[in-house]
Amino acid sequence: MTSEMLSNLYVLVLAAFLGFEVIKRVSPLLHTPLMSLTNALDAIAVVGAIVIVGERKSTLATVLGTLAVIAATSNVVGGFLITDRMLRMFKASPRGGGSK
Repeated sequence: MTSEMLSNLYVLVLAAFLGFEVIKRVSPLLHTPLMSLTNALDAIAVVGAIVIVGERKSTLATVLGTLAVIAATSNVVGGFLITDRMLRMFKASPRGGGSK
């Protein structure tokens, strides 16, 4: 394993741990804004993965980049679906019937 790959793996593990610890402590009232932020960050990850795939430096990089595109895209789509569902919960429901 090269030194560069080892340092990249260290950054990945540290970022995953730090992200988990930050999200674990978020109050439920902030989940919708947090989901919007993570959707934006995942969109950046999609663009970065597309760049990696487009460079075609090696077969491994292309395969891992393609997997990253698929994973980040599914995360973005799922995040938007969850955000939409949560926002619909806060909309005022129309009252039927005319009585209070």
